Amino acid sequence: MIKIYDRKEISIDEILERSEQTIDVEGIVQDIIKNVKENGDKALVEYCKKFDGAKDDVIEVTAEEMDEAIKEVDDELLNILREAKENITAFHSKQVRNSFVINDKEGVIIGQKVIPIEKVGLYVPGGTASYPSSVLMNCVPAKIAGCSEIVMVTPAKEGKVKSVILAAAKIAGVDRVFKIGGAQAVAALAYGTESVPKVDKIVGPGNAFVAEAKKQVFGMVDIDMIAGPSEILVVADSTNNPAHIAADLLSQAEHDKMATAVLITDSMAFAESVSAELEKQIPLLPREEIARCSIDTNGKIIVTDNLVEAMDVSNILAPEHLEICVDNPFEYLGYVKNAGSVFLGKNCPEALGDYFAGPNHTLPTSGTARFSSPLSVDDFVKKTQFSYFSREALCSVADKVVRFANEEGLQAHGKSVSIRTETEK
Repeated sequence: MIKIYDRKEISIDEILERSEQTIDVEGIVQDIIKNVKENGDKALVEYCKKFDGAKDDVIEVTAEEMDEAIKEVDDELLNILREAKENITAFHSKQVRNSFVINDKEGVIIGQKVIPIEKVGLYVPGGTASYPSSVLMNCVPAKIAGCSEIVMVTPAKEGKVKSVILAAAKIAGVDRVFKIGGAQAVAALAYGTESVPKVDKIVGPGNAFVAEAKKQVFGMVDIDMIAGPSEILVVADSTNNPAHIAADLLSQAEHDKMATAVLITDSMAFAESVSAELEKQIPLLPREEIARCSIDTNGKIIVTDNLVEAMDVSNILAPEHLEICVDNPFEYLGYVKNAGSVFLGKNCPEALGDYFAGPNHTLPTSGTARFSSPLSVDDFVKKTQFSYFSREALCSVADKVVRFANEEGLQAHGKSVSIRTETEK
């Protein structure tokens, strides 16, 4: 049963408490990465057979498999995927940054170029569930950014990737798909193998082994974030239907036994009603065991004196998903300091963002919304700056640069300027 706390009786440490991964994955992942680096495709095939039940040595999805997948998915779902892509595209297109040039001083031109990252790898989970939504969320901003090659990796059961995943990849514009998952897939993208191209950045969520692998290869390649278990925090007053709020909490609890679902409300009676509703709904879920463990282990209901205080508690938690379920949600949007994605009002459950609304669903977790952001077009570009000075412009600032360099004890820096401005003899 979910725990109910009065805000006056719960410490910040208790508010922040999240269950931690108990499996020591660091050493296991190190060995997997080492094996893939040294043995390439051979190691990948062995892992596919061991973990995914692969029947052959083929690790790349063929064009024929992609075409067949489209045929196997019903037209209604294909149209939903296409419409979701349109919504995601419309939102992310607004994030495009432009290069700029500044030329407001005589003889000086400075600026910045925004350049797409050339090769990116998308990790799409496929363990306890499959996520075509993650294909769209990861690929669309990369396409908008202009990445020249988009490679996707995803686990395949008995050598077959679910048709809806491949259909989403084709709709989104993925260039190549590989039937590999886990830390081995991350290693393959980071270092390259005979079949898998080495990429410049890896994005996408995964389990603890995937997260650890991304952490270990960072520096060899860039990564988006170290994603932890799913989280939802709902701020709701007593005018809500308790069944609706319970359903929202369970929408994340069903993801993972380590997922976190929190309700903050200003009504103890409402808190108790939601708790009772959870007990009704959990046994009806196909993923009952997962949801039950999440709610019992990490679930919390915190009762505050008012909703402004509730927003303060929310900012302490810095949740991945934040729902503000009140009649006047925009009045509270200004209080949000730390959250991955915010869902406003009583008719905007977090699931809208998972699939269809348009904003990205790859979000900072474990309190990292204090300093990081959702996946965006920015994640798929890099910036290069440039400067030009005429001789006259250089001469006008040379003494200042030389003084600066000498102050830092770097006389050769200063000399590289003064040697150009000395009067020729």
